[in-house]
Amino acid sequence: MEKNKDYYEKLDKRTKEYKKWKASFDSDNGVGLGDVVEKITEATGIKKAVKSIFGDDCGCDERKEALNKIRFFSQRNVECLTEEEYFTLEHWFSEKRNVVTTTDQDLLFTIYNRVYNMKQKRTGCSSCIKTVIHELELLFNEYHNN
Repeated sequence: MEKNKDYYEKLDKRTKEYKKWKASFDSDNGVGLGDVVEKITEATGIKKAVKSIFGDDCGCDERKEALNKIRFFSQRNVECLTEEEYFTLEHWFSEKRNVVTTTDQDLLFTIYNRVYNMKQKRTGCSSCIKTVIHELELLFNEYHNN
């Protein structure tokens, strides 16, 4: 049986296995999404540029804390966007689109699968495509806003 969220939620809440899994979400171990975004913005020089424009009280710390508390991301093993993926998404989201081509889907699903450790395949299901686009847009906006 795959040990995913459903598996752990069906366990007896008194077991060590469940408590250890639950503690991984409750502890402040310094590896939340906010910490990841901060490392990338530091590495790319974005954080330094923002601080030079807006000063030390630019809101970065508040965004970092908010991102670290988002359970949506903490329940997944989220990887950082590469610089190439970031710029690809920046270009993709900068244009209004009524149609998502198969080439676009391949690109988006490749990024989505790597970042979220998933194995989603390109699909004709518009709801599935919208979900992938929405989740990538949420992640991209967090990078972009920092």
